[in-house]
Amino acid sequence: MSKYSILWIACIAVSSPGASAQSSPAPEQTFQVSSAPQWTDTGLDLQSGDVITISAAPASSGSQSCDPNGISGAAATSLPLPSASAGALIAKLHSQGADPILIGKSNELKIQESSHLFLGVNVAGTSPCEGAFSVKVQRIPSGTGANAASQTRGQQLKSQLSNAAQVFMSGQFGMGKSESNAVSSNGSNAASTAAPISLKISDTPLDSDFRKDLDALPRRVNDQLNNLGDMVNFVIVGSQKQLQAALDAASWHIADTDNRKAVLNALMETYDSKDYIAMPMSTLYLFNRKQDFGYEMADPIAMVASRHHFRIWKAPFTWKGQEVWVGAGTHDIGFAKDKRNNSVTHKIDPSVDGERENIGSSLQKADKAKSVTYYLPPNSVQDAKNATGDGYHSDGRLLVVFLQ
Repeated sequence: MSKYSILWIACIAVSSPGASAQSSPAPEQTFQVSSAPQWTDTGLDLQSGDVITISAAPASSGSQSCDPNGISGAAATSLPLPSASAGALIAKLHSQGADPILIGKSNELKIQESSHLFLGVNVAGTSPCEGAFSVKVQRIPSGTGANAASQTRGQQLKSQLSNAAQVFMSGQFGMGKSESNAVSSNGSNAASTAAPISLKISDTPLDSDFRKDLDALPRRVNDQLNNLGDMVNFVIVGSQKQLQAALDAASWHIADTDNRKAVLNALMETYDSKDYIAMPMSTLYLFNRKQDFGYEMADPIAMVASRHHFRIWKAPFTWKGQEVWVGAGTHDIGFAKDKRNNSVTHKIDPSVDGERENIGSSLQKADKAKSVTYYLPPNSVQDAKNATGDGYHSDGRLLVVFLQ
């Protein structure tokens, strides 16, 4: 995406309806919700026209912690909401006689008649998981709902785009920063500060034929001029349907591939009060062809400056009849000067193993990984530079993920 496209998106979005309105967001309340008692009374009386936004997260961590979206494969007999997974967060708008509503990790309810909000867990008998949910509820009162939501949304867009524009301008024109430093999404010098990610690693060794195929993989991708770039750092085994379903469940989004389309999409979604989460991704090559898919994960709008992302190619071999996908993942942490042509480009976190682990962790959290293991191929990449001239380092291992 060109600098003009980014600034155009920022200017148009900031000037969109409601962006300059001043409004204090409605107060937010937090509740602890568990499977006992079956229903938690929030004490909130609701009126027709009210808008309720609800978001949830596990109140504690652990391998058996409840997930607001529910537990895949758990027993599902006589559930309050049979269409939802066992253990999911649900709601009810009357004390008796009302059908439950799936909330999951987040949902917005538009109230049609006077009612009362109850929260619960979709279980019958013994819960399939442990712990409770921390649930945040925000009520926008009737009569002001649409206006307040628009004003709050406008302020969020204005703040996000302002930060993104500042980051971009810092990367493009210096703004007092050294050329060798990237500028992160909060305006500070970019650095790798993420906490280590813990993966559940299988101790089952890969079979010899599969190891031979992995040994023969190219170690790095290249650009259209054959400049070597990012390292190949993960492999996923499964069909294309499995791959796309797993990445969707893990909150990865397919990247735009056309800059002009990206500008139009950003403008359309801004005016529809949505978040733009498909920033375009440049084309790189492996197996003498461009990526089959590009995926990214980031806070909306902020991904102008900072995002997790990867490119993935279908391998020219299979494993036990299953398709194999080969990927290169990096974490954009800001902007820096492209050492090839002095233009602005994204700056990656030089510790690229963190993005490898993030990809594996996201699939495990979404319960889409049957097993995950490491493999160290010969002639592994440990210190190199990408196609834009920025250095990165790695322990050289591939993360191999077998999908459910």
